Amino acid sequence: MTESNPIPSAAVEAPAHAPLPEAVPGSLHALILQSLDDDQAQDIISIPLAGKSSIADHMVIASGRSTRQVAAMAQKLTERVKHGGFGHCRVEGLPAADWVLIDAGDVVVHLFRPEVRAFYNLERMWAFDGPSGAA
Repeated sequence: MTESNPIPSAAVEAPAHAPLPEAVPGSLHALILQSLDDDQAQDIISIPLAGKSSIADHMVIASGRSTRQVAAMAQKLTERVKHGGFGHCRVEGLPAADWVLIDAGDVVVHLFRPEVRAFYNLERMWAFDGPSGAA
């Protein structure tokens, strides 16, 4: 018996890899973006905060597929920041790993499971540009 409905080719293709946000080479921001990319983080975005908030220069938001991946990305990221000479990071939320906050000084990183990221929607909360581009 032959199957009359083959699987569409789009269903078996790997998703396209989105380019990383721009960062100054050798900077803490670049190290963080590259670390997350190396660990296969999903939907990495970077929101510039310089001149808009005193908490950091950049906020990076990314997702992991599971709590295990989120925790592993957070641990590797803090190690890479330390070994890169940028000091120690403060980490919150690692035991549950639904939402891990990493304060690396000039860059604040939020790592989420996709469902938790959609619920809190930090991208919308921190978006400064409206439809007209005005803050």
